Parts: sequence; structure tokens; C-alpha cells
Amino acid sequence: MSSPDITLYTAQTPNGIKISIALEELGLPYKVEKIDISKNTQKEPWFLEINPNGRIPALTDTFTDGQKISLFESGGILLYLAEQYDKDYKISYPRGTREWYEMNNWLFFQNAGVGPMQGQANHFVRYASEHVPYGINRYVNETRRLYGVLDKRLSESQSGFLVGDHISLADISHWGWVTCAGWSGVDIEEFPHLKAWEERLLKREGVEKGRHVPSPHTIKEMIKDKEAAEKSMRETREWVLKGMQDDAAKK
Repeated sequence: MSSPDITLYTAQTPNGIKISIALEELGLPYKVEKIDISKNTQKEPWFLEINPNGRIPALTDTFTDGQKISLFESGGILLYLAEQYDKDYKISYPRGTREWYEMNNWLFFQNAGVGPMQGQANHFVRYASEHVPYGINRYVNETRRLYGVLDKRLSESQSGFLVGDHISLADISHWGWVTCAGWSGVDIEEFPHLKAWEERLLKREGVEKGRHVPSPHTIKEMIKDKEAAEKSMRETREWVLKGMQDDAAKK
């Protein structure tokens, strides 16, 4: 096993807290560098050396060869942490087992489905500069469909987890997205098994600690506070649109 020398570069986003939750569940020591995405810190040259895609989360560690390794894409980081440090299978399963492959099914389901679709729903519901009914309907409805798949899976689970008999990367990768369903226009009350799963995981010490990295996780409270939600929406819309303009100008 490698000796951890982990630095997590992150922000308070659904993808960011996946990694801090995993680290807390594993009980690993790690340092945190808060990345201010509203100021495009993630586009600065030093950060692009770590993640050339200019997104969070990213993670550095000392690899088994003694050299630094830089990791990006939340799913890839989760797999790295599981393979390097989860020898007791706290958040994963032995490679090659049925549960390992099933866990990967749901891990990739989140990274290729729930995250991108809900992210686009967030954009069209909250941040687009104009009201686009087609975009809203397309992405909110697809997010709801994917939630339905998760809800059905959990309705059939004997353990209450997406895979096997304990929490795994499958659950960790989804939790941050599901907990902010209301921000993307999805009513979690439509999915009782998913809602119960979300609330059950929140009672775990690792989830509770990890969700507040690098800053307090307050999305549910903000959704209920219309004034705070409007303020956040305006501020985020400004830098999202500016970022789009800046990216277009570089082409």
C-alpha cells in the first residue's frame, strides 16, 4: 500500500464532495486546496498542470514509484482511491467479483448519465441567459428518468445500498447530485426509495464530514430560501456566462 500524500483540489460541488466523502469514509489523511471556480482559478497555468481540462476535482499523491501522480475526473479519482487504499473494502469490493463489476456499472451510470444530464438541467433551469423550454424539458425529464432507474434499483435492494451489502463508490458518486435534486427542478418526493437512501447516507460520519469540504454544504437550505437562491443564481449565472464568452474568444 502507498503511504498517502494526498492533496485534494476542490470546490463545493456535487463532483467535488464525492472525493472528500470517499476520503473520510476511508479515514485517509489529506490536504485541501480550495479552488475558487468563480474566479477561474481552475484555468490558471499551475492548475492546468494538474488537470489539463481545467475542472475540479483533482488530486495529487505520491505514487508507488515515489513520484507524484496527478489525477482528474471524479470517477477516475474514486477508482484510484479504492484500488490504492481500500484494502479492507470499506467503499469498494474485490476486483473481479460480481459486486466489483456491478459497482462500476453504477459508477459509470452516474458519471456518464446522472451528472451530465443533471448538470445541463441545472444550467437551463438556473443559469441560462434566456428561458429555453426545450432545454429545460429535455434535461429535467431525462434527469427524472435516471432518478427513476435509481429508485427502482433501491426498491429491490435488501441492504439499502446500490450494490452489495455496504456503501461503495456507486453510492458515493451519486449522493452529492441527488441531495441537490431540487436545484435542477427535480422533486425528490417522486422517488421515495432514493430519498430514503439519501437521508440514510447522510447519517454516516464520513458523508457528514466529507460533504462540508472545502466549505459548508448548504444546498438544501438555500433551495428553501428563495432570496438566497436568487442571489446565488444571479452570481453564478454571471460567471458561467462570462466563462462561456472567454472560452469562445480563445477559439
